[in-house]
Amino acid sequence: MSNIFLKALTGLLFFPFTANAQDVSSITSDTDSQNNSSINWQNRTSDFGPLPPGMDVYSFEGMYQNKPFRAFYVIADPRSGILQIEHDTTQNRRLSPAGFYEKNNHPVLVVNTSFFSFKDNLNLNIIVNRGRLLAYNQHTIAGRGVDSGLYYHPFVSALGINKKGEMDVAWTFTAKNKRKPYATQWAPPLIKDSSTTFLLTNAKSSTTIVNHSSFSTQLHRWKMQTVIGGGPVLVQNSTINITNNQERKFAGNAINDAHPRTAIGYTKEGKLIVLVIEGRNPGIAAGATLTETAAILVQLGCMEALNLDGGGSSCMLVNGKETIRPSDKEGQRAVPAAMVWKVKGEK
Repeated sequence: MSNIFLKALTGLLFFPFTANAQDVSSITSDTDSQNNSSINWQNRTSDFGPLPPGMDVYSFEGMYQNKPFRAFYVIADPRSGILQIEHDTTQNRRLSPAGFYEKNNHPVLVVNTSFFSFKDNLNLNIIVNRGRLLAYNQHTIAGRGVDSGLYYHPFVSALGINKKGEMDVAWTFTAKNKRKPYATQWAPPLIKDSSTTFLLTNAKSSTTIVNHSSFSTQLHRWKMQTVIGGGPVLVQNSTINITNNQERKFAGNAINDAHPRTAIGYTKEGKLIVLVIEGRNPGIAAGATLTETAAILVQLGCMEALNLDGGGSSCMLVNGKETIRPSDKEGQRAVPAAMVWKVKGEK
């Protein structure tokens, strides 16, 4: 139960912004008249207020891609000097988003983030808070089926925010004997071998194969104050680019299954977007595939974006109020980490 496939199996039922957002934003596809692909986002900020200036909430409920659809997104500028964006983790235990809300003295936003192991309640992806590495990537995953006896060694995609509030999506490597994470700006090919370990030397050698003129391909120290890992990447260079084959998050055709989703990205204007999509709610919300989620993020203006833990884990609170309805019958699922947005100066 400690690998990402079992987390996906249990949590997701998978096998192995614009800078000047209007009160009503519209997302449409070329086949609107055929499959109800129009999303008319409604500004819901007043329903969740009071919120700090520059932070807005949007929602949509209706038909999308010929299925019932319900989603929310929040948008804000990390450079505004108003918000303190942090990650909170628990030690060998889990809290519901409402629990994180109380633990953090009622922040304006709480949202689930990284994948985790149900067996030991450990995060399986990188988490950095205030420059401190709190959780490490899982870089060795046992193969299955024809790959039994072999091991996968993926790099984990993450979104980082530096001291200036500037954002980046990269593929990361973490080592427990290193205080800082490493990153590369391209998705390294998935490594498969018989080794049960994947060391920094292996990671560095695997990222020196490609020489790209426009960005750094080599593994380097990633100097970010805030980092949250998940995967796979959904958007690169403002286009859909799903790197599931490199990250090995979902097996087979699982990326084509519709489920609740949580995703995060940023726009060229430097706005941060967090998107949650409700699912497994018959007649109201069917969920979304990874490709549909990526398309929505592109149409919201994201330059880069990645998937976070979804399924029953998907939940976002704004001022303590639920946005989407969690899909677990018990309600909000307890998770070992959450992103929280706090208003600077408030305790």
